[in-house]
Amino acid sequence: MIQAAAGPPAIVPADTVWILVSTALVLLMTPAAAFFYGGLVRAKNALNTMMMCLGAFGAVGVTWAVAGYSVAFSGSGRFLGDTGFLFLHGVGLEARGSIPHLLFMAYQCTFAVVTAVLIAGAVVERMRYGAYLVFISLWSLVVYAPLAHWVWGGGWLATLGVLDFAGGTVVHVNAGVAAAVAALVVGRRKDYGRQAVLPHNVPFVMLGAGLLYFGWFGFNGGSALAANGSAVQAFVTTLLAPMATLLVWMALDAMRTRRATAVGAATAIVVGLVVITPAAGYVSPMGALALGALGAIPSYCAIVLRARTRLDDSLDVLAGHGIGGITGALLTGVFADARWGGVNGLLHGRPVQLGLQAIGVLVAIAYSGVMSLVLLRLVGLFIPLRVADRGQGVGLDITEHGEEAYTNGEGALLLLDRRTDPARRSAFATTTTDSTRERA
Repeated sequence: MIQAAAGPPAIVPADTVWILVSTALVLLMTPAAAFFYGGLVRAKNALNTMMMCLGAFGAVGVTWAVAGYSVAFSGSGRFLGDTGFLFLHGVGLEARGSIPHLLFMAYQCTFAVVTAVLIAGAVVERMRYGAYLVFISLWSLVVYAPLAHWVWGGGWLATLGVLDFAGGTVVHVNAGVAAAVAALVVGRRKDYGRQAVLPHNVPFVMLGAGLLYFGWFGFNGGSALAANGSAVQAFVTTLLAPMATLLVWMALDAMRTRRATAVGAATAIVVGLVVITPAAGYVSPMGALALGALGAIPSYCAIVLRARTRLDDSLDVLAGHGIGGITGALLTGVFADARWGGVNGLLHGRPVQLGLQAIGVLVAIAYSGVMSLVLLRLVGLFIPLRVADRGQGVGLDITEHGEEAYTNGEGALLLLDRRTDPARRSAFATTTTDSTRERA
């Protein structure tokens, strides 16, 4: 019997609905990160920290639509995409897989945004807002988009056989390394190591962690790009892994300090989500529990050790996302099970996959580290990267945005522009001096 020729790919309504929902869930992760990061800093820097997250919507989102998507997902080059999708030319409602092409672009856009947001956690409380926005715009184009092409766009790491279901290498290792480089280049906060820098709002941290957990189901489950068994598998493994991480983390806390802290619990949930991300569609539910439990140990130790160094990675992005991403990527090569998708890993008779995962990790570390350093130095030639010590003392909410997260008494601090109203200079000086005394 002669078979009919296969027609063009057909859009599946159920798949489209699921990816629409997943796109919205991943979009939520950016304000979720704003609450998580915002609660961890001091009150005088809360708005600035949250704005570093929300500002990525504009800086990275526009960059992605104009050029980033084309670099990552056009053409069939081994190292870079071509110019076929610049300014979203040729990106319409035609099918890409079983969903509209435009929806695929939007889904990937939310990934690019939240990846750049992660870097903010290493440089909060001292990096200039404008310099940060310029840096993450360039970084999303020069670092994130090429690495996404290598792994997800048919590039050389994908051809090699590196597994990364939803972004362990592309997102977390990449951002974690860039964050550490940025922390080194921008330098330590003026009072780092001289006074306690404590979270100002732990409930915000817990709220952010909860919202991240919720949004992550779109991050991992949506990476199946269809409403199918793979999406269910990724959903369940994403549910289970952080639960195991939380138990181990609290046990480690109890052994070290005899307490289980709220900040530690929130951090554990995020680390568990990071660890399962590269493996979500390749491991069994029991494998996810094992990944979550094992993944707690390296990140916990990294946070404890980092506090004893001079690296001011303010919110431990390297330990949480970088080390967590490395751990998850390598354990994917151990626990991957062909019966659950993909190929077998070390435990199922194929040790070569662990070696391939290690190559992917090393490539991400090297490329992100070198290019992030180059971009920071380049931006620093034109825009100062660091807020002056006096501005850090006052707080970046005021110096960078002219606002306060929390008012004292009946109203906010009155900010007067000395440049446009010389008659108010003395009043401004008095107000600023009083404010500085309160915040320094």
